[in-house]
Amino acid sequence: MSDEEVRSPGESPVGNPAPGKGGVKYRQWGEDLDREAVAQMERACSLPVSVAGALMPDAHVGYGLPIGGVLATRNAVIPFAVGVDIACRVKMTVLDIPPRELERNRDRFTRAIEQETRFGIGASFKHRREHPVMDADWSVSPVTRQNKDKAWAQLGTSGSGNHFVEFGIFRAFEKIHDLEPGTYLALLSHSGSRGTGALVCNYYSKVAYEKCRSQLPKEAARLAWLSLDSHEGREYWEAMQLMGRYAAANHELIHKHIAQNLGARVLLDLENHHNFAWKERHVINGVPCEVIVHRKGATPAARGLYGIIPGSMASPAFVVRGRGNPESLNSCAHGAGRVMSRTAAKRQFNWKDVGRYLKERGVTLISAGLDEVPMVYKDIHEVMAAQADLVEPVGQFDPKLVKMAPAGEQPED
Repeated sequence: MSDEEVRSPGESPVGNPAPGKGGVKYRQWGEDLDREAVAQMERACSLPVSVAGALMPDAHVGYGLPIGGVLATRNAVIPFAVGVDIACRVKMTVLDIPPRELERNRDRFTRAIEQETRFGIGASFKHRREHPVMDADWSVSPVTRQNKDKAWAQLGTSGSGNHFVEFGIFRAFEKIHDLEPGTYLALLSHSGSRGTGALVCNYYSKVAYEKCRSQLPKEAARLAWLSLDSHEGREYWEAMQLMGRYAAANHELIHKHIAQNLGARVLLDLENHHNFAWKERHVINGVPCEVIVHRKGATPAARGLYGIIPGSMASPAFVVRGRGNPESLNSCAHGAGRVMSRTAAKRQFNWKDVGRYLKERGVTLISAGLDEVPMVYKDIHEVMAAQADLVEPVGQFDPKLVKMAPAGEQPED
């Protein structure tokens, strides 16, 4: 779902030379992917630190590495290959409220969302939420140290762009943990590390570029890396880990407070994140080794691992079980992926037609911008079909009551 942009300012069009000579091989899932996204992937695979890659079927252009890009490096981390919204994630909780209640008393569920989270840049709570993450060591980097208060103020909020909180109907095709097959009411959310995560990315991207500028052509500036043997690399790594815990805390609080607001009990709790880098062991060119796997707008899909892949405000999200495909570095798509820019969406669509489209699908929209309507995303069913060798669907969530940042908010996904 994440889309830093549709065209990256300052980045070259298709056909410009990639840095270095040659490049590591990568496999692509899906057909007719954006040519610039493919070119970005090729440039990333030509970095001297790159050892393997993969491109997911929801791919589109991002900063440096495309959204949907998976890149393994040797002892190096690339801030823009992690992404601006560090550790952005999706979380679903299945509640013990009968599904029919969502239709019978929709106002009750609308109030719960509006009372228990906030949307938009700078969104915060007057009375701050409490979570153990704020007791962590925020001095791991100058950025987190200086922005701890900002992060606390935004704790439990959802931001803007493609971030959402929504109720819907979940069908479990089989037993998932302790949840029996059946139809349930569920809550689904998507957001990340808010303003502090973006500041971490921007700060260390500049540091990385100053260290790598002599080795990178201009069009690859946002692929600058930090060695994990360097002070700055270790500092970024610790800041990224903290932002991962902070993003998880945001979702935990949203789901906890909404469930409490409704007097509901949680029957199933699932989540996964993207926009992150992991230390993992993979077989590269026949040799087992430890690498840094960047998944930017891509989801971990190790064998047996559960994940969630959303579509749009009017199309399904799927709970999936990973197949552990080594060619994808145990990864899969993280959503449907955009097919047009926000500017184009605002020109092309209007709320009268969109409202009719949503009504036909039984979706009530609390708030959103025209740049997030269903038509700006790929067909989630086609995306799922393109990665059948990466994940197996075990459940389907159909959105029914959706809240995103109001129109006019600058996207920060």
